[in-house]
Amino acid sequence: VLPPPRCVLPPSSLAPAMLAFRNVVPAMAAKLARNAVCVSGQRNLKDSISAKPKWDGPKGKEYPKHVATIGSLSQEQVMKVMDLALAMKKDPHAYKSALKDRTLLMMFEKPSLRTRVSLETGMTQLGGHGIYYALADSPLGKKESIQDTAIVASRFVDAMTARVYTRQAVNELIANSHVPVINALDDYAHPCQMLADLLTIIEHRGSFKGMKMAFVGDCQNNMTYDLMRLACLMGFHINVAGPADKGFNVEWSVVKECEELQKQYGGSFKIGNNRDEAVKGVDVVYCDSWMSYGIPNDERIERFKALMPYQIDAAAMALADKNAIFMNCLPAVRGEEQTADVLEGPQSVIYDQAENRLHAQKALITLLINGFDWKV
Repeated sequence: VLPPPRCVLPPSSLAPAMLAFRNVVPAMAAKLARNAVCVSGQRNLKDSISAKPKWDGPKGKEYPKHVATIGSLSQEQVMKVMDLALAMKKDPHAYKSALKDRTLLMMFEKPSLRTRVSLETGMTQLGGHGIYYALADSPLGKKESIQDTAIVASRFVDAMTARVYTRQAVNELIANSHVPVINALDDYAHPCQMLADLLTIIEHRGSFKGMKMAFVGDCQNNMTYDLMRLACLMGFHINVAGPADKGFNVEWSVVKECEELQKQYGGSFKIGNNRDEAVKGVDVVYCDSWMSYGIPNDERIERFKALMPYQIDAAAMALADKNAIFMNCLPAVRGEEQTADVLEGPQSVIYDQAENRLHAQKALITLLINGFDWKV
């Protein structure tokens, strides 16, 4: 008889709160329950009648490796992704059988252009197959629990991506999947974009060592969080600047996570509220949409009042290093988070970023399925 499912708090939650759960006020108890991750009592597939282990073949002891944030990877693993992505980009036909007969399940709760097209194209180019699954047709955790979805799907496919609204959904998929799960965007991180951005920086600058980056705008944002993690993980510096108003600030859990990455890898970060100070002398200027998916349209006027002083314009770019590049992960709106002359100017590398989603993701998925020591 299988043990019953159990629910645990994700690593980022406060453990002491769980110990005193019975004494927590009802509102706090409800919040903790919402953040809990349900873990199945499902036994290891190797001990079951499933044929999946036979299909998978031999796997390393770290399999399955999941990517919830860019911090899920080590610096060494990120560099292996970069090296393979550069090689795949240089000679794509050499890797046309890297994922032969392998299948990627792509779950989408949020709409996307770059994510869907780059993932499907990437799997085709590698000899595999991508299955698009719209969660609007069957929302995660509604008709069927997330844990059941993860367990069942991972008996069919070789990897999963999830573009969803909440980190809880990603965490629960990871907790129950027998195959690698990649966060293709949630409210806490965007690791695929981080890999594409780092690849773009390497191509344009040659190296990220000693680099200084500035992210300006809405700092309570998945892109802000993962760019901070990326800087601390890869050993460069990032300035983050946005309104001091409540609703635009970096979550404390991200600050603590970055402090730990900083100790291990040597990167650094600074959070402030002044655009010009943030961009002064930096090598990369970055901004993102002010109206991300999920933000109610009736908040637009108040948000823009707070965010307009942080718009990236020609004056802001003039404060950066003369060889600085401008980045935006798209979609971008001319006249909002940046002016049209910046977005379309000679320092902009936005379309290289977009294309590099394809190459970076191909490399990541290949290494997650085949192992980080895989060679063509």
